[in-house]
Amino acid sequence: MSSITLKAVEKWFGSVQVIKGVDLEINEGEFVIFVGPSGCGKSTLLRMIAGLEETSRGQIMIGDRDATSEPPSKRGLAMVFQSYALYPHMSVRDNVGFPLKSAGLSKADIDAKVDEAARVLKLDAYMDRRPKDLSGGQRQRVAIGRSIVRDPTAFLFDEPLSNLDAALRVEMRYEIAKLHQTLKSTMIYVTHDQVEAMTLADRIVVLEFGKIAQVGTPRELYENPANLFVAQFIGSPRMNVIPAGTISGVSLPDGAVSVGLRPEHITLVDAGAGQLDGTVDVLEYLGADTFVILSCGDAGQITVRVNGSADYVPGDRVGLTVPQNLLHAFGADGLAIR
Repeated sequence: MSSITLKAVEKWFGSVQVIKGVDLEINEGEFVIFVGPSGCGKSTLLRMIAGLEETSRGQIMIGDRDATSEPPSKRGLAMVFQSYALYPHMSVRDNVGFPLKSAGLSKADIDAKVDEAARVLKLDAYMDRRPKDLSGGQRQRVAIGRSIVRDPTAFLFDEPLSNLDAALRVEMRYEIAKLHQTLKSTMIYVTHDQVEAMTLADRIVVLEFGKIAQVGTPRELYENPANLFVAQFIGSPRMNVIPAGTISGVSLPDGAVSVGLRPEHITLVDAGAGQLDGTVDVLEYLGADTFVILSCGDAGQITVRVNGSADYVPGDRVGLTVPQNLLHAFGADGLAIR
């Protein structure tokens, strides 16, 4: 287990810069998630840490060791990909133990490590099966088990749940969270799914066009986004952003040109009784919640999260109100104004 530090790290593909001077310190035992839209550089950055992509400039430290020029085999890291990459002709036991066999460990040592990994990942009942006889979630656990037995300094996960259906993703999120609690290992995890990031991470690194937009705990990013990009990327449904002049009865800081409203912070009241009015366009019923999508004139389209039993119909005219302390103000440069 080790800390990982990136110092002014850059990656160039020819004349194109895809990682633009990233500085980041990941503490020993921390679960850090890189999140962002496709093309933001999150997988490239992870592959640079793993040694699978060359670092053009800057420095990658693993513990107190400069690993920038080390090959992947010398870094002591274990990587879990979205593809399971299991050997189809081998049993689960042989798949999990393969890295140890390749390293020349004795059969007794291999068996002990494989049995411990199987216990941690609840694979005991499947050790004699082949990969084709396993579900997607079980195969991913086997791939993780193959990493555990190596006793790595850190785990790197590259979108490990993207091949699973919705139910299995929920199950595997739980499994990975429990795994981190059990192993207390340093983990870096890449995903485009902000729900995975919010539910798993100690800290989230939000990337935008090869740069860090913000780093913080899930709560810090949700409650205090540094800019419009983070404000609208973190949260589902996304934050509503409206022109500052379209909301009345509030005090905004100097320089505010837009206002952010979280869907769950908006209360629907009688038309004329709120800070702005809107007309119900669409209702999205989800059981416990209903998302009410409104047309609000110059403020544009606004989504409001209400109780699933709320009784609205398209065409209803309503008012919207938000407490002053739950408004987010942004300047012309897109940065938050506190």
